[in-house]
Amino acid sequence: MIIKSLSSIFFTLLVLAGCASSQSGGTGQELKTSSDQTDVQKRADIRLQLAIGYYGRRQFPVALDEIKLALQIDPGFADAYGVRALIYMEMGETRLAEDNFLRAINLAPHNADFSNNYGWFLCQNGRESQSITQFEVALKNKAYQSPEKALNNAGVCSLKMKNPDAALRYFTESFRYDPGNLPTNINLAKIYYERKDYQRARFYIDRVIKADLLSADVLWLAIKIEHKLGDKLIEVSFGTLLRRRHPESAEYAAYQRGAFDE
Repeated sequence: MIIKSLSSIFFTLLVLAGCASSQSGGTGQELKTSSDQTDVQKRADIRLQLAIGYYGRRQFPVALDEIKLALQIDPGFADAYGVRALIYMEMGETRLAEDNFLRAINLAPHNADFSNNYGWFLCQNGRESQSITQFEVALKNKAYQSPEKALNNAGVCSLKMKNPDAALRYFTESFRYDPGNLPTNINLAKIYYERKDYQRARFYIDRVIKADLLSADVLWLAIKIEHKLGDKLIEVSFGTLLRRRHPESAEYAAYQRGAFDE
């Protein structure tokens, strides 16, 4: 029940999460800002930002070289290990990715972003129950600025564990924090569609459509919802969009067959 078109969205969220500065986690200390950095930390951070840029362009070897230089400048730079973990994760180097996630968490145990990203790594590698534990660690951190990310990820992993009730709780809470979060809206629409609550499913998928996210699977879900609600006019309208934008997609082929319940 994971929405396949969300991979690029999750990718972006993970990158942004991994680059956050270490948080105080409610320890009573002030959050560190750029003005608190030493010259060494600033030089290491410049290398890290270069690495992030190369990572975003999928130039992984160059990104890893920049991470290496950052760690030569500052061996205790937790964010560098966190980003390197994401790079290795994207490369399919699971052992190296996990080693770096754990190193980042060891250096900055109160950084909720590291816990969230490590949880996502665990979820993607068949360790869903462990991933939920990491998401909960992130969510207990009162300094965490993006709880909707961990909540949405926990919902996705709950679905992989075939626990839709837990998934619905996580997605609903994620929506409460950020009603504009598109992955959360799509997942809520999917859950309510499968529960035959088509009006609620329409509410959430409409929010995605209005945000102009018109991927094949989103349009196909919208078509199926309108089909169940009996609104032929809107159904045909979405069908036309699906044909125009994704004529070669499996979703359009299913629409042509009338395979609404496959």
